[in-house]
Amino acid sequence: MFFFFAGGLEQQVRQVVKSGVGRCINCASRADLVEYDKVLKLFFVPVYRWPGKEPAMYCDNCKFMFPQSYSLPPPPPPPIADELRCRFCDRAVEADFKFCPFCGSDL
Repeated sequence: MFFFFAGGLEQQVRQVVKSGVGRCINCASRADLVEYDKVLKLFFVPVYRWPGKEPAMYCDNCKFMFPQSYSLPPPPPPPIADELRCRFCDRAVEADFKFCPFCGSDL
């Protein structure tokens, strides 16, 4: 007699506690702090689920879940520029100019 079994244990996100708290250790994109459930599936049908012990980090980009203690710190916010910069020559230009005085390109 031959018996084939298809099933497994999987983690599924239940609720997002805080969005964008850290960075993913796999792809370095933003990761959310989530509460999750462990789900037992038999023949691809959820049979039993129970909550995870503590919140985890979840990357929505690569679908990777990892402990909160492994998270990278969030990236710093981009600096706010006090002056406008030309996109071609990268020189500082006054905000009321319509053309770069150095290279002549349109701002």
